[in-house]
Amino acid sequence: QVQLVESGGGLVQPGGSLRLSCAASGTIFIVYTMGWYRQAPGKQRELVAVITPGNSANYSDSVKGRFTISSDNTKNTVNLQMNNLKPEDTAVYYCHMEHWEYGRRDSWGQGTQVTVSS
Repeated sequence: QVQLVESGGGLVQPGGSLRLSCAASGTIFIVYTMGWYRQAPGKQRELVAVITPGNSANYSDSVKGRFTISSDNTKNTVNLQMNNLKPEDTAVYYCHMEHWEYGRRDSWGQGTQVTVSS
């Protein structure tokens, strides 16, 4: 079983920065993607950014140019550097890993709160 543990959330003023980190542990055979999703109150969970082991990254339009995703394949970690944060970025951020474990699997972290407010 794979476990994902996030860290780095918190309260920040508009225009500020935060860095989220996520570490995967357990028996990991093949990783297809690692990424970040977020869910704001009353809204559906949405993709923020995703990266492949080959370092191909995709971002939602709302965060392009402000957020940067990176990963370390040897350690099964993924980070999200968030700059120029806006109040609309306020949400619970979830780490996600798509991987193979006797079939294609999705694993999720427990979530970390990011609040952007003055």
